Amino acid sequence: MYFFHPQERDVKEIFPAIRARTFWGEKVMLALVDLDAGSFLPNHSHPHEQGGIVIKGELEFTIHGETSTLHPGDVYMIPGNIEHSVRVGEHDAQVLDIFSPVREDLKY
Repeated sequence: MYFFHPQERDVKEIFPAIRARTFWGEKVMLALVDLDAGSFLPNHSHPHEQGGIVIKGELEFTIHGETSTLHPGDVYMIPGNIEHSVRVGEHDAQVLDIFSPVREDLKY
């Protein structure tokens, strides 16, 4: 399959108040992630490289102890095995995450 319509894709809750629609090929995964206002994704790490772009909302990202507030259009890069967390501002947010290699735990 080459084309997808995100609004037709099932949603997977990956953490309370945080939901993803994932799309993958052989070596890369895209995740369209919706985060409810005020939600928090605690500090965690995974072996996958992760990059992303904020589509809407305001997010306080902490990556390897460095914190920055990100807005629509801002980009982040997280090397594999580096701890990171996200706190969502007072409005719902959305990001597009890109993982390599594909995260088997986010397939559905």
